[in-house]
Amino acid sequence: MVIKHIMVLLFLVFRLSSATVTYNVQTFGAKPDGRSDSKNAFLKAWNLSCNSTTPASIYVPAGRYLIASALTFSGQGCKSRAITFNIAGTLVAPSSYNAIGNAQVWIKFYVVKSVTINGGTLDAQGSSLWACKTSGKACPKGSTTLGFYHSQNIVISKLRSLNSQMFHMLLYSCKNAKIQGVSIVAPGLSPNTDGIHLTYSTGITILSSKISTGDDCVSIGPGNSNIWIEKVVCGPGHGIRYT
Repeated sequence: MVIKHIMVLLFLVFRLSSATVTYNVQTFGAKPDGRSDSKNAFLKAWNLSCNSTTPASIYVPAGRYLIASALTFSGQGCKSRAITFNIAGTLVAPSSYNAIGNAQVWIKFYVVKSVTINGGTLDAQGSSLWACKTSGKACPKGSTTLGFYHSQNIVISKLRSLNSQMFHMLLYSCKNAKIQGVSIVAPGLSPNTDGIHLTYSTGITILSSKISTGDDCVSIGPGNSNIWIEKVVCGPGHGIRYT
């Protein structure tokens, strides 16, 4: 009987230690109105998730959440074994291209491990910058919508990326990443809007996705290895290309 009680107790301890804690960005002040800057709310949810001793989830309810300037999620010092973003809403950039146009990346993950993004939409509202470039005026280079740097064990699933200023997604010096079921959309004449760009990365899988954009659907830069691309529908776009 004592042994049975000990086994039950150990089971309960295991269940508690492996349970996922969830943080809703609205709890920290995120507003789904598309006008109020929700950047700090996302950072608060990230910091709590990062410091969690159990796997953590960040929930983004339906609505439009303005991220008014470049946002970096840093994994340095993280305790959590895994962080999952479950996104039902849309993260939207300001309509003025200057707000993020000089940032390298709008939403950046740096030195993270075991991060998953499930669902949601990223709308970078890049049309005003494209118009500036087409006119021949002096314009900022523009930012990549979503970038992972020096990260590993990444999953991006069923995410939709709209109208990026530059690249939609970038993996730089990453290891073991799976991109599956994503939708990437920008007009056929939008400049430099590569769908997914890979550089110095290994163990990357891109599956069952649809990419319609103004430049390469997938561009493969230097230093990559172990890249698998399957069931990707491309068009408009310049195909899958080594750059």
